[in-house]
Amino acid sequence: MSVFYVIIGLILLVVGGEFLVRSSIGLSFKLSISKMVIGMTVVSFATSAPELLVSLQAALDGSPAIALNNVIGSNIANIGLVLGITAIIGPIAVSKDFYKLNWPVMMLFSLVLYYFLWNDNVLTQIEGIILLVGLAVFLFVLIRSARKEDISIEEVDDSLAEIGYGKIFIWLLIGGVALYFGSELLVNGAKDIAQNMGVSEGVISITMIAVGTSVPELAASVIAAMKGEKAISLGNLIGSNIFNIASVLGLTAIIKEIPVTEAQILSRDIFWMLGFAAVLLLLVFLPKKFALNRFKGVFLFLGYILFIYLVL
Repeated sequence: MSVFYVIIGLILLVVGGEFLVRSSIGLSFKLSISKMVIGMTVVSFATSAPELLVSLQAALDGSPAIALNNVIGSNIANIGLVLGITAIIGPIAVSKDFYKLNWPVMMLFSLVLYYFLWNDNVLTQIEGIILLVGLAVFLFVLIRSARKEDISIEEVDDSLAEIGYGKIFIWLLIGGVALYFGSELLVNGAKDIAQNMGVSEGVISITMIAVGTSVPELAASVIAAMKGEKAISLGNLIGSNIFNIASVLGLTAIIKEIPVTEAQILSRDIFWMLGFAAVLLLLVFLPKKFALNRFKGVFLFLGYILFIYLVL
């Protein structure tokens, strides 16, 4: 039954996340928010909702290891699994924004998270506020630079501007209910599986839960790559990692402080997250600059397989 709960929980999170994204975009259009701002802020927040609900539910249920490793594992999966497989299907061009803004900010947030946890083995409310303030500064700089360069946002569906308030409300309701029950089923199912298998909650969350919450990004990227379309925006993927740390853990810590309850989070797991981030920078510049080809994709994917093998 535990596996069934996890599967149903993941399905509800995917469905709830999709309804929340669509209703958030529709509401933003109604409030006359520009398409660029919607793409860079509203969509990013909405797509982080499944991770946020899972982390918050886990923290409130007394399973802080799930809350932390949900984010750490998701960030590892975004680079090793999602980016790796997408690059294998088709090469990815990398813009200069990657090393000028996106990657340095992702690395900074990752290191700050490590320091906050290493310092006193707990992510406090003050530290959660600092993460959120840092995210607000990053978004301000990001939107300002995008306006200067007149960047267009392609992933926001213009047709959602036409939906009425009634449909927006229904979608928000469906999304909220699905996310709530999905996170509860997923967390409870994962805890039971961890008990039955004799492994820690952190191991289950950094593998099963993290991969599960990365499935929507992976599916969308693979489908786009197979169609020969622009498979994935590296900037968006890096942005997702930033949001996972700053908004998901930041908001969760403000509501309930997150203690480090499993030693391997600081001795192993977070170093894998930092390692994947560091290797990504090297791959972008070596040997061929500003391109992630199939060979680099295979390298990232095999690195992720090694990570899962060592963790399990």
